[in-house]
Amino acid sequence: MTTQSAFEIIAEPTRRRILDLLLTGERPVGDLVTGVGMSQPGVSRHLRVLRDAGLVMSRTDAQRRLYSINPAPLAELDAWLAPYRRLWAQRLDQLGAHLDDMTGEAG
Repeated sequence: MTTQSAFEIIAEPTRRRILDLLLTGERPVGDLVTGVGMSQPGVSRHLRVLRDAGLVMSRTDAQRRLYSINPAPLAELDAWLAPYRRLWAQRLDQLGAHLDDMTGEAG
């Protein structure tokens, strides 16, 4: 069995959608099935991959299994993305300055 990186795991759109749904807090599998629009076995397979990667946690509450985001692995992704965000912020600042210059020339 090969180990997938967090990037490979969240590259799959359904898994990103599950994470998006969990942003609001803990949710039962049934809510995720409805939110994703996929069969329960399909959602369960994606949840297993996310859980095995440590991206989500689960707990049992009576007859329900509840899922929530585990933020630690996402913090690692965020740290990796930080230099790219700075690059884009710098480029957007340059675009803003250019547009301000254009507005000043037109006015």
